[in-house]
Amino acid sequence: MQIHELRVKNQKPKRRVGRGGKKGTYCGRGVKGQKSRSGAKINPIFEGGRSTLIEHLPKLRGFKSIHPKNQVVSLEKISRFFEDGAVVSPQALREKRLIRKIKVPVKILGSGELGKKITFEKCLVSKIAREKIEAAGGSCK
Repeated sequence: MQIHELRVKNQKPKRRVGRGGKKGTYCGRGVKGQKSRSGAKINPIFEGGRSTLIEHLPKLRGFKSIHPKNQVVSLEKISRFFEDGAVVSPQALREKRLIRKIKVPVKILGSGELGKKITFEKCLVSKIAREKIEAAGGSCK
């Protein structure tokens, strides 16, 4: 058999569905129902009136505050990282990597001893820590 002897098989034209008229079919939408109509917009979560999957899942309790908690630093760490007569501020604490963020308030707690004269600026200080700082000759501004 040679190439000029081949015959092309006649192919039936594809049926164009969903165009109306006698030959139109359902165009892949099934028969009747809300989703078969034109302009049907159904929420993907909607399950025909029964309780959805989302309603069955447990709710997350509690809430997360937009106001962050104070970053705490003890007097013990400050006496270890700072020299006598130093000024402790959020920037200085950040440089020594004792806190992570400058914008979040810093609070100095009174755990440990402080034997150095240190000045604290722009920091919240607990009552016990303030007493220990002033006893060592330092100050809180």
